[in-house]
Order: sequence, then structure tokens, then C-alpha cells
Amino acid sequence: MDTYPFVSSKDLYQVFVLGNQEEEDIEAFTQFTNEFDTRSCNHSDYSNNGAWCDNSTGAVTKIQLTGCLSGTLKPDSSLFGFHQLRHLDLSNNNFSPVPFISSTLPSRLGNLNKLQVLILSSNGLLGQVPSSISNLSQLSILNLSKNKLIGSFPLVTNLTKLSLFSLSHNLFTGNIPSSLFTMPSLSYLNVNENHLTSPIEVSNSSRLEYLYLAKNQFEENILEPISKLTNLKYLDLSFLNTSYPVDLRILSSLKSLLRLFLSGNRLLATSISADSDIPPNLETLIMRNCNVTKFPNILRKLKYLRTVSISSNRIKGKVPMWLWSLPRLSIVLIGSNYFNGFEGTRNVLVDSSVQMLDMGFNHFEGEIPLPPLSINTFYARNNTFTGDIPLSFCNRTYLTVLDLSYNNFTGPIPQCLNDFMIVKLRKNNLEGSLPDRFNVGTSLRTIDVGENRLTGKLPRSFLNCSSLKFLSVDHNRIEDKFPFWLKDLPDLQVFKLRSNKFYGPISSPDHGPLAFPALHIFEISDNNFTGSLPPSYFVNWKSPSLKINRAGTMYMAEDIGASTYDDLIDLQYKGLSMEQMGILTFYSAIDLSGNKIEGQIPESIGLLKTLIALNLSNNAFTGHIPLALANVMELESLDLSRNQLSGTIPSGLKSLSFLAHINVSHNQLKGEIPQGTQITGQSKSSFEGNAGLCGLPLEESCFGPPTQQPKEEEEEEKEEEEVLNWRGVAIGFGPGVLLGLAIAQVIGSYKPEWLIKIMCHFRDEAYSSLHPATFIVARRLRGLLLHGACSPSSWSSSPRSLRGSLCLNYSLGRYFINA
Repeated sequence: MDTYPFVSSKDLYQVFVLGNQEEEDIEAFTQFTNEFDTRSCNHSDYSNNGAWCDNSTGAVTKIQLTGCLSGTLKPDSSLFGFHQLRHLDLSNNNFSPVPFISSTLPSRLGNLNKLQVLILSSNGLLGQVPSSISNLSQLSILNLSKNKLIGSFPLVTNLTKLSLFSLSHNLFTGNIPSSLFTMPSLSYLNVNENHLTSPIEVSNSSRLEYLYLAKNQFEENILEPISKLTNLKYLDLSFLNTSYPVDLRILSSLKSLLRLFLSGNRLLATSISADSDIPPNLETLIMRNCNVTKFPNILRKLKYLRTVSISSNRIKGKVPMWLWSLPRLSIVLIGSNYFNGFEGTRNVLVDSSVQMLDMGFNHFEGEIPLPPLSINTFYARNNTFTGDIPLSFCNRTYLTVLDLSYNNFTGPIPQCLNDFMIVKLRKNNLEGSLPDRFNVGTSLRTIDVGENRLTGKLPRSFLNCSSLKFLSVDHNRIEDKFPFWLKDLPDLQVFKLRSNKFYGPISSPDHGPLAFPALHIFEISDNNFTGSLPPSYFVNWKSPSLKINRAGTMYMAEDIGASTYDDLIDLQYKGLSMEQMGILTFYSAIDLSGNKIEGQIPESIGLLKTLIALNLSNNAFTGHIPLALANVMELESLDLSRNQLSGTIPSGLKSLSFLAHINVSHNQLKGEIPQGTQITGQSKSSFEGNAGLCGLPLEESCFGPPTQQPKEEEEEEKEEEEVLNWRGVAIGFGPGVLLGLAIAQVIGSYKPEWLIKIMCHFRDEAYSSLHPATFIVARRLRGLLLHGACSPSSWSSSPRSLRGSLCLNYSLGRYFINA
């Protein structure tokens, strides 16, 4: 079979002609690609996009265009002209380019009756699955997951060759047909995250090996029928939302079961005790957030156990010593409980086979146990461990991730940081200087030693850390000049020097642009930096693309094999410090406040299209507020207070739709405050200390004697000092939001329950296919329309909310800054 990577329609035509391909398929493929915006197809995260042709007939038999199409999948699309097509993968595309307006599954899909593989996941598809899907009798793989499909369970009993069937993350209701469990080839069924309610009827003859039922609303006990599926190897029953406790003893007949997921359920206490029965060959057992209060001694029976998670429960006391003697144990997650110690000596972990250990967010105290010899990831943040950091961490050959943040460790930092990929030692009582032993080729990507008592200078050997992305030494006593020499680090994205004793200019000796090629969070506040910034200072700042990274989601994170590790940062926003887990990859923030920087604010600041927070307060800036700030359309927070700025406030600032906070107080500004809702809705204190300013929200009128605000208005202003009125946001969004509201009204008029289901289900997975600007509109519109309509569980099931400056809680037509 010949393979052709995706190329433009013109080049594709040449490829087909040179290969003597059928003219009908040439025309059909050209027409199909012309139906969409395909500019991302040549630069997609997925490198295997293209078309595959049969060597003998020349007909297209496989099409894979993932993560690069944008547009509507039309009912009469030329796609349905590929009558010989056997493999179709259009996953991870944007078939809903306008918020809440999605493509539906065309009924003509049923015409492609030679399809063996059909993958349409993560496309935002809307509506019911057409009955014509039952015509695809040759299908072995059908994946419609992560869409917004509704209605009852699709009829697929005619698809006798179907082996893999996924409908997860949709809005299906009703029951799972009993006929599904008698299909002769079906081994994989995933219906996670739907609204299925009816009980399951299971046949003893089922060949299912993988069954995912998590996050549904089953009304009756489903464990009894599941216990008949004796071929099961993988079973996900997380968050069943049932009113009865889960009794694990019912599943003891599943002798082939290897992986069991029970998170979010209430477990019957007697079923996890030492004398209970459980599937004996389990390798993975996940029991997060199950309201467990005692250590589950049933684990002692599982001699094949490799991965166990009992995180986010209410377990007290000490971790039993026998746990570490399980011969195959590799991953142990016991975080977010009330553990206060370990049975046995300090060496209790050393000889275990554990590679990943998460004991964070507990009540452990005293000296930390010595790590296992096999350890790869050691996570112990947010406890009260004391003493020195053990030097034995330096002798663990496989250790790449070390997080001891938020404890009470003292003494120096070990000299072996060069050997790690991620080091988090934030908020301890560590002293001395940072080790200066980073060799060429080190894999260090993240180092956070903020909020300690470190002194000395920044290690010059940081220059050897070519993979470094995250560097934070904030809130220490480091005394050094600005590290221009770090400009050669190609991947440095987050750079925090806040609250130290750094000094001198922050512009290069040649007065050229800031040279850091990948930087997008730059925080050097509360130091002793001096000098001025040249007009071109931000010219080379390569703002991150307004694109959600499909592989790494929207957040900076490190892949550490069995999991991902999110970077955490505490941003200064509106004068407050707010901790945020998960740093958005497509936004920028700059904080130069609390220094002695003088001169004019560079006009090149207007080039930073993805800047959301700019803080230049408490410096000695002079001149005018740059007109170019009006071009920073994503700006949410602007603080220019306590400088020596003169002139007027640029009227263009009133057009910044997302500007939730502005502070220009204590300068030498004059003239009328621009009368946009985003600005006049601010607190009076944001403009005080400028003798020449007038207009709302100040009491000084620009056209006559001062006007006294009514007492009621003053009280309302005080109550809503931290509130941005929704009307201002609506004005900023303009006709697009009005169009969205109109469409929502139409949908709601005919099928209001559809509207509620669709928007309640519009979580972060769906946002990942949207342009970030659309992403923000979608979240705000969702909150306006649906406050109170979605159940708390629907909201809490979102993978992660934005926090701090990037976290907006929407309610009753307003959004409040989360402080």
C-alpha cells in the first residue's frame, strides 16, 4: 500500500497523477480537504497524517487527518465518495469552530460500508448517532469518544466484527443494551462519563476484557452482573454516583482481573479488611477519594500488586511496614490523607521495589525516611519533615523527580541537583548557596528553591542546563547582578527572581532587546534593579502561540512516565500572591515592580499579544503611558501605580475586553479617565494620587464642580471593588456573544434540556479544540447561561480550574476575581 503524507491540494493532485491513481479519488480528496481550513495539517502534532492507496486499484483505502482540520463536517461532504475506504481517522479536529455550534454525525457515514476502523473522537460532534451506523458491518474499531453526542445507546448489534467500541465523554442516556454483551468479537467497551442510568444485563458468554463504566448515574447495583464477566482484565467503576456502598467481595470471581479503578465511591469497610476476598491477581488498584478511614489491609493479599493509590481519603496513623515487602510494588500513592509516620525504622523503604512514591499533603513529621534504592519519583511536599535533606537522595541512581516543598527542612541543599530532572524545594528553611555543579548535558528542566534562606550568587553552571524551562529562586537573600548570561538557554519559560538582593540594570550593555527566546513569565520584583529600558526591550520577546498544546494540554507539565508533573507558580496579581497549579502555556506575565527602574515604558510592550498581567508599580518610570498598550488585547491586570508617569490615560485602554484590574494611582497623570465600562467599574483607589485626573470613578468632574456620589452608590462600589460587571465583558465580546446567545435561545426554545446537557458537558477537554480567545468566551458564556443548572458533580469533574489571575468564577452575569 502506497502512503502519502498530507500535502496541499495542488501537490496532492500531482502525487496522485504521478502514481496513476484513479481520477475519482483525486477529485474527492481535493474537494474534501477544501471543505476545511487545513493550514495546520503540515505542522500538526501528529506526524502520520496523509492518505493511503491500494497498490493495485489506486483507490484511497485509508485517510488520517488528526488534529489539523477546522470547519464543519457537512452532511454531503465529498468524504462519502471514498467507497473503498477501510480506515478513517479524523480525531482531535475542530468541527465546532463557533462556540456551541457543532457538526453532527452525517447519516451518509453509513455509505462507507467497507470501513473497518472509524475514529471520530475529540471533535465536538453534536446530536444523535445516525441509525445508518449499523450498515458498517465490517467495523472492528468504532471510537466516538469525547464529543457531545446525545440520545439512547447506539444500535450496533449488526456489527458482529466490532472488537473495540468507545463512547466515553458524551451525553448518552438510558441503558446499555444487553445484546452488547453477546457480541462475538467485542473485547473493549468504554462508556465513561455519560448519563447512563439503567441496570446492566450481562450474559455469561461475554468476551469483554476491558470495561469502563465510570462517571455515570446507574440507579441499581451493577456489581452482581459485572461479576459474571469472568474474562475481564480491566474494570473502571470510578464515580458511579450510586447510593449504596461498593462491596469488593462481589468481584472476587473475576480471577483474570488485573486493573481495578474504584475512585470516588463509598467502599464497604468490611470488604477491604484483611479477611475479605478480592480478585487475587490484581496488579493495579486505585481507590482515591473513597472516604476510607483505615488502612486497607486487604492489600496484603495482593502479591502481584504493582500500582496502588489510596490518595485523598481520611486514613490516619502510620503506614504499615508490610506494605513495602510486597514483591512487585512499583507505584505507591498515599497523598492527601492524615498519615503521621511509618512503622519501622528510618530505613523501612530502602529495600522496597517502589519507583514512584507520593506521600504529599499528610501530617508526616520528624526525619524523612530514606528513599528506596529503586526510586524514580519522590514526592513529599506539604508535610512537616525536619532536619537536613538526606544525602542518600544523591545515591539513588534512577531518581529524576524530587519534591520536598513546604516542609521544615534545614541545612544546605545537596550538591547533586545536576542528576535530577525536576527539583522542588520551595518554602523550607534551607541555607547556604545554590550548588554550582551543573554539567553539560544535565537533564534539569525545573528547579524551584523559592522561599528559603539562600545566599550567594546564581550558579554560573546554570548555563549548562540547556533543557531548563522553570527557574525560581524568589524570596531568598541572593545578591547578584541580573543574569544576562542565561539568555542562551533556549527553553527557559518561567524566570522568577522576586524578593532577593539582585541589583544593577536589567537591560543589556548594548541597550538591545531582552534576549531570552522562550520566556513568558518574567518576575523580578522587589529587588534593587536600576537603569532604564530601551524602546526595543520587548521586540525579541517571543510570546507563546495562542494555541493549546494537544500533547501537553494547556499547562506546563513534565511527563514522568506513569504520570505528569505540573509546574506550580504563585503569581503576584492585584497586589496579592496567589498560588496556581498548572501554568497556561499560551499566556505571558511580567512583573518588574518594587525596583528603581526609570525612564519611559518601552512602546514595544504592545507587541506582547498574549500578555495577561503587567506590573511595573513602585518604580521611577517617567513619560507617558504607551499608546501601544491598547494592542495587548489579552491583558487582564495592569498596575502602573507609584511611578512618575505624566500625560493622559490612553483612551484605547477602554477597548481591552478582559481588563479586570487597572491601577495607575500615585503618578502625575491628568485629564479625563477613559469612560469605558472596564475602567469606570474600577475602584476609586486605582486612580487616586493624580491631581490632574477627573471623571468616573473619581468624584472630580471634568465639566464642572465635583459631584457627590449618592451613598448607595458608594456602598455598592465598596462591595464590588473586586468585581467586573458582566456588561463590560459583553461589550468587549461584541456581536459574537450576541450571536451565541441568540443561538442558545433558539436551541433552548426547542430543546432546553439539550442546551443544559451540552453546556454542562462543555469541560476542559472540549476547550482544547478551541482558539484560546474562543476558549475564554466559552467559559464565560457557559457561566452566564448555566449558573445553578449543572450539578456540583458536573462542575467538580472538570480536570482542573484556572486559579489566581487565570481563574475566573462566573456567577449571575458577573465574574469575580478569585483572591
